[in-house]
Amino acid sequence: MLAFVTVGTFEFDLLVQTVLSDGVLLALRNHGYTCLVVQCGNSAFEFAHAVAGGQTVTLDRHDVRVELWKSKGALDAEYRRADLVIGHAGAGTILEVLRLRKPLIVVPNPTLLHNHQLELARALGPYLATSSIDNLAATVAAFDTGALREFPPFDGSRFRALVDDEMGF
Repeated sequence: MLAFVTVGTFEFDLLVQTVLSDGVLLALRNHGYTCLVVQCGNSAFEFAHAVAGGQTVTLDRHDVRVELWKSKGALDAEYRRADLVIGHAGAGTILEVLRLRKPLIVVPNPTLLHNHQLELARALGPYLATSSIDNLAATVAAFDTGALREFPPFDGSRFRALVDDEMGF
């Protein structure tokens, strides 16, 4: 099984460092994950210099194959092949992953804009798991996809009706 980690377009040093920690890697392995792919962005971590140059770094830790790279134009293919997504709590990432019906653990980045990611993660609580950096290994270890509610499919007519109503149509 494959777990995919994304930090989005920003850097999130602590998330990248934490997913590479013994605790998280062991928790993933214990859930049957044999591959971890990490989109690192501009994060500072042990292999940052190599991925900043456009290289993909591959290593094995705790019987988990780890692949690290900086970024790609789109992450849709990565989300689709993943059995679990762990990421920052950006709105675009959350909505894209939930619409694909993929299990999602979000780790809000508390350094961004008044901690708005935590507010979004809490509002979407029934559909995803939320963790802090300090609790990520325990969150992964206890993660139960069966406890999540299925995210409703996109319905563009609802937005159109709201705009029409606001405009008086």
